[in-house]
Amino acid sequence: MNLDVTFAEKFGGESTFIVRSPGRVNLIGEHVDYNDGFVLPMAVSLQTDMVLRERDDDKVVLYSPIFEDQREFDVNNPTKQNAWIDYAQAVAYVLKNEGITLKGFEGVVTSNVPLASGLSSSASFEVGVALALLHVAKVEKSAAEVALLCQKAENQFIGVNCGIMDQMAVAACAEDHALLLDCRSLETKQVPFVLKDHAIVVTDSAAPRELASSAYNQRRLECETGLATLQKYVPAAKSLRDVAPADFALHSDELDPIVRKRVSHIIGEIARTGEAVAALQNGDLETFGRKMNESHFALRDEYEVSSRELDFLTDFARNYEGVLGSRMTGAGFGGCTVTLVKKENAQALMSAQIAAYKEATGRDAQAWVCEAEAGAEVSAK
Repeated sequence: MNLDVTFAEKFGGESTFIVRSPGRVNLIGEHVDYNDGFVLPMAVSLQTDMVLRERDDDKVVLYSPIFEDQREFDVNNPTKQNAWIDYAQAVAYVLKNEGITLKGFEGVVTSNVPLASGLSSSASFEVGVALALLHVAKVEKSAAEVALLCQKAENQFIGVNCGIMDQMAVAACAEDHALLLDCRSLETKQVPFVLKDHAIVVTDSAAPRELASSAYNQRRLECETGLATLQKYVPAAKSLRDVAPADFALHSDELDPIVRKRVSHIIGEIARTGEAVAALQNGDLETFGRKMNESHFALRDEYEVSSRELDFLTDFARNYEGVLGSRMTGAGFGGCTVTLVKKENAQALMSAQIAAYKEATGRDAQAWVCEAEAGAEVSAK
């Protein structure tokens, strides 16, 4: 699709600036963000694209070819429309509350980040809108500041109690790097992730994530329950991140069996993420792949957020030639898997995996070879 042609048809004339905002996939470090752990996402080549032009008034007017829908709102009075435009309104709401004088813009927005797949289509859109609003307001913010504002937008306006990983990955990733994010301090570190002979394959299960929201809240509660018990023995622990594996082993019998499993995953996943980063820094992709596998097994058996579909996709991948590791990624129960595979086997893996999955489940999966991309950016035309 030629967005410039669509822009001319909808708004006349030419756009003056463009925004590119990627989706993201988390390589390892799942469900640890709300336990002050470490996560390792990378930005992917699936992205939100906008072609835009500043307006003389306070309106944002956006046309979406995906929904074949045009929406608008006043940047000084965002009001929920219960539609896709609300994510843009959320960002305007937060920026206005920060005391930024906003101006309007118009244009076309499209995205090939699959919706409701766990690849952060909403964060991709939010960060893109934030960059556009800041661009026309002539205000500069760091990537981390943009991410925090977009998280606040989702929390306060949309009403979703999300963590910071999605927005930070979309805003702050660097090309050919994964982003190690400390979810407590919000410090970031760029970890080289240049895959010469290997590739990351992301597979969307196309399975609905209906259980993900309720399970997420339940898992958070179970983690809080586990922490409260362990604090009797490790009083300095502010979160499960502060419970050493040795302390957990010593006192795990004090926990309810279900809570013990949940805590075991969190403590193990935080350690696995550190080991995976060390492996990347040593160029040891085989160990990194093993850590991906271990992560999936723990998410399946201890945290119990996997599904028949996700298990099928990862099991199939692990048994395919050239695959070093495969795991579910995201909240679980549906969404995507992420697989590290030899580049020469990537296309064949995707074809075979999709065909076998269709036969086993009746669902039509999609898969992509993804590079580690740069975070969101705005540029004049």
